[in-house]
Amino acid sequence: MTVSPSDLTALRAALLNTSGTVPLHDRFRALFTLKSLKNDEAVTIISEGFADQSALLKHELAYCLGQMRLASALPVLESVLENLDEDPMVRHEAAEAMGAISSAGSTATLTKYLTDSNRSVRETCEIALAKIQWDNSEEGRQHVVSTEISDETTYTSIDPAPPSSKLLSGQPKPDDTSDSVIASLRTALLDTSVSLFERYRAMFALRNIGTPEAVNALAAGFSDDSALFKHEIAFVFGQLLSVHSVPSLLKVLQDASESDMVRHEAAEALGGIATPEVLPHLKEWMTREDSPRVVKESCQVAIDMWEYENSGQFQYANGLESVRIEAIVA
Repeated sequence: MTVSPSDLTALRAALLNTSGTVPLHDRFRALFTLKSLKNDEAVTIISEGFADQSALLKHELAYCLGQMRLASALPVLESVLENLDEDPMVRHEAAEAMGAISSAGSTATLTKYLTDSNRSVRETCEIALAKIQWDNSEEGRQHVVSTEISDETTYTSIDPAPPSSKLLSGQPKPDDTSDSVIASLRTALLDTSVSLFERYRAMFALRNIGTPEAVNALAAGFSDDSALFKHEIAFVFGQLLSVHSVPSLLKVLQDASESDMVRHEAAEALGGIATPEVLPHLKEWMTREDSPRVVKESCQVAIDMWEYENSGQFQYANGLESVRIEAIVA
């Protein structure tokens, strides 16, 4: 994608809402457009957004920096993780992004926060450290080589943990999607006696299987007591876009006693699935007075995603097109 200096300036203005009039969902579109550029200039612009007041936006900034996998993002991600005044949801995402970039140089900082006062931050650092270690294992290195030469990978995201070995990439073989395999992965998913990293591997293996039975197994994870774990299941449902996950996601969104981090991820997953019955619920929780800010904002973004999925728009990350149109109109 070719961008001019004026395009970057316009994307920066949209992301940072310098005019004070840019809706949150349009700021998200600008963010994902910058993410797609995958260069240091985009990293610099995205990093400026951490001065914002919206925890949801800052959480998404950290996620995008991790997916870009550029070492130039590590200093700002480390500073976000080390900022004890920052929202834990943002700090957790910064730690996860460091795991996605997977630099051995991040190990010391991640290790430091294994004893953080916030459970989600602690757990994310644990998983990120395990991922960096796995990435540098023989299996991890072979996986990188295989994905570089294969076009069969269904999900292009950099996940916090790789799927279980037989489901690392490509289309699952029939033997890998049997009832017995799904039952075994469900057991591993729910086994709190093993590390979160291994439970996440089962989670992403079930995602790669993607059948209704696999969705049911994943939904069982919403009974866990870890907000981080449950939020990742909701994120996986947002990747799967399976209508079979809608009832469990709606239940999470509507549960006022559930963690805001989990509910926000459920809202965005529902927006991506975009079936007719989810829209009234998203509108309700976007406007309810008792709805937490991060849930309200997530529903706003989710409604924009719902509208996109039900439109003829070519791509969601169309921030560049939008700012160019605005420049012509102006």
